[in-house]
Amino acid sequence: MTTPTPHTTPHTTPQATSSATAPPASTLAVPPTPSAGRRRWLGAGVAGLAAAAGMGLAWWRYTPRGDATLTPEQARALWALKFERPGGGELALADFKGKPLLINFWATWCPPCVEELPLLDRFQRDQSAKSWQVLGLAIDQPSSVLRFLGKTPVSFPVGLAGLEGSELSRTLGNETGGLPFTVVFAEDGRVIQRKMGQITPQDLALWSRSG
Repeated sequence: MTTPTPHTTPHTTPQATSSATAPPASTLAVPPTPSAGRRRWLGAGVAGLAAAAGMGLAWWRYTPRGDATLTPEQARALWALKFERPGGGELALADFKGKPLLINFWATWCPPCVEELPLLDRFQRDQSAKSWQVLGLAIDQPSSVLRFLGKTPVSFPVGLAGLEGSELSRTLGNETGGLPFTVVFAEDGRVIQRKMGQITPQDLALWSRSG
């Protein structure tokens, strides 16, 4: 199986709440355009489970880009989402409600995504005693994610988001759809931080104080 080749985005404006400068091109990657065959499994990770939960996906498709303020109805739909796990079973977003939550959208073909995973893993281990939770949502082939995690395991849960994960990230403030993209929720479910591009230890230190 051939791993997709990422394309860098040299002039992307970040969506972090605490930054006004664009990240270096080396910290960004844009998802490749999938073939028609790959679209079927890419959407299945979240779409199939969302449909099984009795909800649609249009609530985020029609949200204005760049606006991460969710209506009560959108928030209920968000927390009702479920994702397949790479090794089987499902991951329910509702299980993490009520605690500071960092969601990281990533892919195995995205170099900056892979580079920041150890930092996220350390953050999860260091901050878990303070109720923090890191969640990785992979916009990638299930087999690639499973193979990658077999070689490079992480201590936080990972869900398969597929193409619908890209739409979800756009609703949460990722206007370009690039990777990696990180969004931080407070205990009450509000979006309090967003960042397009590779995270730094300074980002995590700041976010840990805002959760």
